[in-house]
Amino acid sequence: MFFKSFFDDHLAQMSYMVACQKTGDAIIIDPGRDLSPYLETAEKEGLTIKQAAETHIHADFLSGARELANKKNVKLYLSDEGGDDWKYQYLEEVDHQLVKDGDDIHVGFVRLEVMHTPGHTPESLSFLLTDEGGGSDVPMGVFTGDFVFVGDVGRPDLLEKSAGAEGTAKDGAKEMFQSIKRFKSLPDFVQVWPGHGAGSACGKSLGAVPSSTIGYEKENNWALRHNSEAEFIAELLDGQPEPPTYFAMMKKLNKEGPSINKERRIEKVPADKLEQYRTNDFVILDTRDASEFASGHLQGTINIPYNRSFTNWAGWIVEYNQHIIVVADEKELAAIKGSLESIGLDDLVGYVEVSELKSFGGLETYKSITAEELEESYRSNREYVIIDVRNPDEWEEGHIEGAQHIMLGKLKDSLEKIPSDRTPIVHCQSGMRSAIGASLLQAYGFKNVLNLQGGYGAWSKENK
Repeated sequence: MFFKSFFDDHLAQMSYMVACQKTGDAIIIDPGRDLSPYLETAEKEGLTIKQAAETHIHADFLSGARELANKKNVKLYLSDEGGDDWKYQYLEEVDHQLVKDGDDIHVGFVRLEVMHTPGHTPESLSFLLTDEGGGSDVPMGVFTGDFVFVGDVGRPDLLEKSAGAEGTAKDGAKEMFQSIKRFKSLPDFVQVWPGHGAGSACGKSLGAVPSSTIGYEKENNWALRHNSEAEFIAELLDGQPEPPTYFAMMKKLNKEGPSINKERRIEKVPADKLEQYRTNDFVILDTRDASEFASGHLQGTINIPYNRSFTNWAGWIVEYNQHIIVVADEKELAAIKGSLESIGLDDLVGYVEVSELKSFGGLETYKSITAEELEESYRSNREYVIIDVRNPDEWEEGHIEGAQHIMLGKLKDSLEKIPSDRTPIVHCQSGMRSAIGASLLQAYGFKNVLNLQGGYGAWSKENK
């Protein structure tokens, strides 16, 4: 048997390839939209990708299953659990098989047993792998998708918070408790291969270790130690992070079928011609480091540095009906395009070369202040207002007296809450998110914006 995991660190998303080495047949579990890692691996190993399976209709990234089926003649295995509301809508165009609890998927002499494990979503499946070609009659591991993670379990509240399905959070939590009971009955030696690692918003305390075992999770995963359903539900629903706004669109697109036509010419836009794109139909993202952006940037641009958090914050801030222009080095365009496409932001139409900014006049800047300067010169001055863009749980653990709390992902839609006659001083925990917030406020008309260097962490250390 051949086994390989793939990790997208921008999405903290895991996908897997399993193959029977006797037949050369391969299956992809939860494929991401970028198919190149799977195709390159198959070619290198002399394998043929014939099948793909999904644990559920994903809400946090765009699936590559439809494209695999249409362009590579791959057969899809998709959930037939959860009722009519949780069915894929593009099935007539692809070779597929709907599977239920107890069904088997054969990949050469490798067998995947389908387990219905609802809780995160009603249609959620897990796949229990047995290498029968290797002579085994006991399972080696289980692909859990967003059901069980290392150190955590999937959140049941996304349908209610992101898709407006009222009452589904508690129902999902009840189903999760029952699914975990079944999961714990599997042998302790069975490996656990989850759909996400640390950094995903699909849980609240995901571990950074990529895999585990059922025995280890029974000892160390808080969710598997509960025996009281009521106490489990209360803890599971408490403190879940705010889901990004793009999650609702991901669920819709994955259900209807993601676009398989991603080819688009990206035009080079001269910096002095950018004025014509400053409309609601466009969004201009500057992907440079926050310090570079602060020292000089084009008017109307929003700073989302191209790092591991880029995809998440682009999903929060960019509207799906907007054309996208980025300020970036040409050599980074392909990677940026792929990151945007991974959550369905397919309309990248142009870029401004970073080198152009050096010779361009009239750049905007914003200033950062220290925690000491905040206390000495700004906090008691009525001309300023402190905007805390951290998550609700961070705010509740402690905040600067008099600060106004607007989580970064909701800042663009909450501009009317900020006094227009006062200068915002933006802060987060360390200064990274507040840099995005400062750029956003500046882009939407707050010309004098300050960023708190080091964020709340620096302030609390200064004011112990």
